[in-house]
Amino acid sequence: MRIVIAGGHGQIALRLERLLAARGDEVAGIIRKAEQADDLREAGAEPVVLDLESASVDEVADRLRGADAAVFAAGAGPGSGVARKDTVDKAAAVLFADAAVTAGVRRFVIVSSMGADPRHQGDEIFDVYLRAKGEADAYVRGLDALDWTILRPGQLTDDAGTGLVRLEARTGRGPIPRDDVAAVLAELVDTSATAGLTLELISGSAPVSVAVKSVAGN
Repeated sequence: MRIVIAGGHGQIALRLERLLAARGDEVAGIIRKAEQADDLREAGAEPVVLDLESASVDEVADRLRGADAAVFAAGAGPGSGVARKDTVDKAAAVLFADAAVTAGVRRFVIVSSMGADPRHQGDEIFDVYLRAKGEADAYVRGLDALDWTILRPGQLTDDAGTGLVRLEARTGRGPIPRDDVAAVLAELVDTSATAGLTLELISGSAPVSVAVKSVAGN
């Protein structure tokens, strides 16, 4: 498969790129800064320099043509202000989804957040973030041209992955290593039977492949 990842230098994305490249997939990661390119090459991915906060749908679609799947793993990051929650966590996700439609890439996986809700109340930065992620999710759900899956991890940690997860429509809150989020994403990209599902993810007792097959109905 050829898989294009938005937010290609993110902590989850770099892990995902390594996993996909190791299993023989062709991977491209969209990055904003050219100096990040070597990190992607080291992970086995082709770096694509493009700023999703200023690019057009057609520009992004050009980078997506020929791909079998698209993964949105970009984020403004915890140190960013309110404005970038809108321009990255919402607008860039919408742009990437529209570009996937334009490019004819049906399989689309978006990394969201537990608690994401377009109706979330509050004015703190994290409130704005959850609202932005919820609005992006709602937009993607409305695109019939995409076979979308929305993944909502719990509290992200840098602990070593265990390969054991809980993946369900509702899991309740809990931690999850970024390693395991990447492993689940790698399985989801391959599992189009999860299209149309919004899934929460925390650490659990099921091996990743078993958890994904379970929600896919296998």
